[in-house]
Amino acid sequence: MLVARCHVFTPRERKAAGAAGADGAGAGGAGGTEAGVDRCGPDRLDRSAYFLLSRLDAEGAMSIGQLADAFHLDVSTVNRQTGTLVRSGLLERIPDPDGGLARKLRATTLGADRFTAERDRRRAALAGILEGWAEEEVARFEEMLTRFNREVETREGRAWPREDDRADDTAGV
Repeated sequence: MLVARCHVFTPRERKAAGAAGADGAGAGGAGGTEAGVDRCGPDRLDRSAYFLLSRLDAEGAMSIGQLADAFHLDVSTVNRQTGTLVRSGLLERIPDPDGGLARKLRATTLGADRFTAERDRRRAALAGILEGWAEEEVARFEEMLTRFNREVETREGRAWPREDDRADDTAGV
């Protein structure tokens, strides 16, 4: 399913929603909104769609096999997930630009736009969480989270492509 599933309430949220009214229209109520943020709209991407589009945004067109390797998933799983995205018009199959036999997948204009909008929503949500943090706290958190992510990637043997890594690769050229 491509759209984000409606918010699954924690026990605390269910209690708060119940206190707001029997119809659940309070915090994150039946409409799936909390403080004006629609968490259940038709333009929301689910986790797998977001990660697939994110990887394609970072690396460009990739085959199903390359995506399966990148995520350490079975090819059939990636085929099923990408098939849903293709049918929804978010991805398209193209011939390999390098002349290989396998077809590659890339985001359509709609897919790129939806990915960008979702990424912007997620960044805005994170900015709201960090709003009350001191600048030094945010910098320290970023440093520690980056270190943690890179160490996990190193142990798993699968680094996530980053713009700063590509800049480092071309710096000596």
